[in-house]
Amino acid sequence: MLIGSDARVKGASGYGGGQRSDTIILIRLDPSKNATALLSIPRDLKVSIPGHGVGKINEAYELGGAKLTLETVKEITGIRINHVISVNFLGFVDAVNQLGCVYMDIDRRYYNPGGAYAAIDLQPGYQRLCGRDALSFVRFRHTDTDIVRASRQQQFLAQMKQQVSLGTLFGERDKLLKIFGKYTRSDIHSTAAVLRLLKLAISSAGHPIQQVPFDGSLGASYVYANESQMNKMAREFIGVESTTAAAKHAASKRKHRSKHKHGTNPANFGLIDSSAIGRQVALQTVSAGAKLPVFYPRLIESGDVIVSPPRAYDFISKEHKHRPAYRIVVKAPGLGQYWGIQGLANFSPPNLKAPHETRHYHGQAYNVYFEGKVTRTVAWKVKHTWYWVENTLSGELSEDQMITIARTARSL
Repeated sequence: MLIGSDARVKGASGYGGGQRSDTIILIRLDPSKNATALLSIPRDLKVSIPGHGVGKINEAYELGGAKLTLETVKEITGIRINHVISVNFLGFVDAVNQLGCVYMDIDRRYYNPGGAYAAIDLQPGYQRLCGRDALSFVRFRHTDTDIVRASRQQQFLAQMKQQVSLGTLFGERDKLLKIFGKYTRSDIHSTAAVLRLLKLAISSAGHPIQQVPFDGSLGASYVYANESQMNKMAREFIGVESTTAAAKHAASKRKHRSKHKHGTNPANFGLIDSSAIGRQVALQTVSAGAKLPVFYPRLIESGDVIVSPPRAYDFISKEHKHRPAYRIVVKAPGLGQYWGIQGLANFSPPNLKAPHETRHYHGQAYNVYFEGKVTRTVAWKVKHTWYWVENTLSGELSEDQMITIARTARSL
């Protein structure tokens, strides 16, 4: 269990206390399943805290540190937890910088000048996130929900795991261990326990991360999940399939689906014509300085709104090379739900490595990327430029919608 807190942890017995936990994530490393599973527990989840009554789960950390948080999580999930690590946010900032930052797909504009909420200033689009910007991104929640925020955190962890090589981990191990020792507390004390966990992490290093979505409902003050919902999530977390297995399972289901069930009419997928506004936004992208052909969505989901203005920008790589890029953002119904079309020239994005499926339509190859049951990305390449449709953080678009949007996208 990984706990993130907003102040330096202290106190040996509870490795915490006096502060509320900002993040609670269960992580399952299982090399035999060829997968790493993540399950985020929303900080506002209404629970019964042992010995203290009903409250939000993040109150458990304030009342009894990681020890009481562990008891609470075990009680509501029934999952046996092997280790607990509590990390301070300053440690997160230093660790991200030490690992060379992370390329992330930022779904929309994030801005807050500070004050009641932490300051943040991020533009939409694929980009490299370092220390404090990365922290602001994963902590942000004041214009969306706890559940969307959990999805954002899991996305960040998934991309970081994909991009950090074993060579980097070994090369930076002394500095990382120093950061770990300074900013974390855990129940892992013996050398043998550290070696066992390290061996498990190395065995799981090449495996994709599977995000288990939190199945709950939002109230005015709490997130709610009943016993049946918690048990279902726990079973999915423990029995998680690898992304490859999940993709094969989805492909098998598609083969047995009736060819005439949906037909070819986009309306059957809840999509509507957006050609006029899409082309207008594409023209705005060109006017804003886009230095590459601009694909725009000709179909969007009913209720979606294409956000104006779009963003045309220079993508800056780790090697400080500038590449032309743009992002068109689409706002979907619901708090924190944004999807988009991204273009990036003369660069091979880490998020597009190792597609789970490749499909061909009218001579164009489309790479499809899954996260468990969610179709995360559909990408295609034209000459030296990658384009992709990125799903919302919560995976609101269906597989049929994602592929149809990509297939019907047009360039100016």
